[in-house]
Amino acid sequence: MKTLKERYNEEIVPQLQKELNMSNVHQVPKLVKLVVNIGLGESTQNSKALENGLRDLQLITGQKPLVTRAKKSIATFKVRQGMPIGAMVTLRDQRMYDFIEKLNGIVLPRIRDFRGLNEKGFDGRGNYNIGIRDQLVFPEIEYDKIDRVRGMNITIVTTAQTDMEARALLESLGFPFRKKAGSVSQSVA
Repeated sequence: MKTLKERYNEEIVPQLQKELNMSNVHQVPKLVKLVVNIGLGESTQNSKALENGLRDLQLITGQKPLVTRAKKSIATFKVRQGMPIGAMVTLRDQRMYDFIEKLNGIVLPRIRDFRGLNEKGFDGRGNYNIGIRDQLVFPEIEYDKIDRVRGMNITIVTTAQTDMEARALLESLGFPFRKKAGSVSQSVA
């Protein structure tokens, strides 16, 4: 069985080149990196929250997270400049493709009431953001070992010039986008 990276190089690139009417193979959009970010604002009050958040992120991504720190002091949030307020991991190459396979094959189907990814997550420059409400949808996280449910943001950075090109790339990689509302009538209960 082919990996996602091999499938991208052998099947998806020629398909996208034809679909997007690109004359050169190097114009076809590709993935640059994937950034997983967790906000740990409660770590200002509780030092264990930072440790647990870092542990969860490392289990999910398989890579050591980087602690992000506050750039400014904000008195209303009881945050001083330099305090740890989050964690992030940047995945590239094979780890990125492995994470995308896990995201599409295991994680997204485990989300309750999941109807597809929202197309409003594009930023206008070909990048896409996914918000996940809790870390329990990842198979590496054990329910008994978490202290608090934490959400995370996953940013997928591509070389696509437009959102349309990025969507075509992500759909060909297996991302399940929500179908257009016009085709299915929805009733409000």
